[in-house]
Amino acid sequence: MNTQKYNVVGVMSGTSLDGVDLAHIIFTVEDGKWNFEILESETVAYTEDWVNKLKNAVNYSEKELITLNEDYTVELSTIISNFIERNNLSNIDAVCSHGHTILHQPQNGFTLQIGNLPKISKLIHQKVVCDFRVQDVQLGGQGAPLVPIGDRILFSEFDYCLNLGGFSNISFEEDTRRIAFDISPVNTVLNFYANKLGLQYDEDGNKASGGEICEDLLVELNELEFYKKAYPKSLGIECVNAVVLPIIEKYPIAIEDKLRTFVEHISTQIYLILTKKEGRILITGGGAYNKFLIATLRQKLSNIEIIVPDKKIIEFKEALIFALLGVLKLRNEINVLSSVTGSKRDHSSGIIFN
Repeated sequence: MNTQKYNVVGVMSGTSLDGVDLAHIIFTVEDGKWNFEILESETVAYTEDWVNKLKNAVNYSEKELITLNEDYTVELSTIISNFIERNNLSNIDAVCSHGHTILHQPQNGFTLQIGNLPKISKLIHQKVVCDFRVQDVQLGGQGAPLVPIGDRILFSEFDYCLNLGGFSNISFEEDTRRIAFDISPVNTVLNFYANKLGLQYDEDGNKASGGEICEDLLVELNELEFYKKAYPKSLGIECVNAVVLPIIEKYPIAIEDKLRTFVEHISTQIYLILTKKEGRILITGGGAYNKFLIATLRQKLSNIEIIVPDKKIIEFKEALIFALLGVLKLRNEINVLSSVTGSKRDHSSGIIFN
């Protein structure tokens, strides 16, 4: 029996800006079958200053972005080093880090994840595997989503894997190919309106549940051009700022009504893209805690078994899978699927810094 073991740290920062997710993970590969154990895990919240910087960076000049990248790499290095030290981690094979997406414009052949500068390896004194999206965009792909390879390898018992984060995205098998794509904005919009109510987020969807659906707004949202596109396709914060929020802002309705309408919109789009309305669906990401959103989904997907897993998988699935991507890169194995991103071929993406 051939068994290999990897001791790694996965690091992820998502578009919802709630902080940096870090997870210490042990992978074992036994005769081609992968298993994982999430050990220590933590989300380190951003300071208000960093939230503002990351939120506004989409409007930065090239010079400002260079400075931001340098500063963020130092900040991220400190966060990672503190995590390693706090948990007395040793004999780490690699730190596998996504960085933070600032610009994502695959249609222009461009994507930028900051925090992936070569000096990160020197600052944390570890081997680092990072910058997983750039190569795919260079190969004509969307550079997203990258999680589906992990869904196939680690969560194959589910018919669908749905993540509810800044955006919703889904992955599933179709004719022996893994299919995956972004569905719609989620927390990028819900948190925007919760912030207007003085809240960091709408806990349990309580504010949304007290609102009413604005049918005209719902129709307009459901007719967005993005939903008519064939996959592979992906969304970025640019679309939210330039298209989605301006549509919602046209309607002089209560914020609670905007939240309620957008929850309806999220669940409608998820329902529409499911090729079969049966089976088992795994739901992860921060949106899995939104009880009202999950209840709305259960109502729409009445013949599908919805599984919300334990807290570690909900909160750290992306960190887990970017850790997997890093290990696959170290093994020089495919970690990005062309069936998902639309790139010219399957490939092994990422940069290794020693």
